[in-house]
Amino acid sequence: MNLPWHLYLMAVLYIIAGLNHFRNPGMYIRIIPPFFSKPKLINILSGVAEIVFGILLIVPVTSHFGAWGIVSLLIAVFPANLFMYQNKKASFGLPKWILFVRLPLQVVLIFWAYQYTL
Repeated sequence: MNLPWHLYLMAVLYIIAGLNHFRNPGMYIRIIPPFFSKPKLINILSGVAEIVFGILLIVPVTSHFGAWGIVSLLIAVFPANLFMYQNKKASFGLPKWILFVRLPLQVVLIFWAYQYTL
């Protein structure tokens, strides 16, 4: 069974993003809301999850598990996106409108991944 090219694209994007958690951990730790304890551990776990779910996406037999994992992960990291919007230090100096647009973009990414859950 051949997988569509856009599923491979999604997989590569999440694998690269996951690897970036280890290459540039400070960037991710900075956007983890302070009410979460152990931000370094959260960064590691979310990076590993992105890599694992990305790999699962490209294996036909497990692609639906990877897609469900991505959907779950996107929901789980939504507080970080909200924190970026609300906190100047976590915003990296990005304009408020860009940070606001990221919030509904999360829904688009969830919908994209959800297409492969079946």
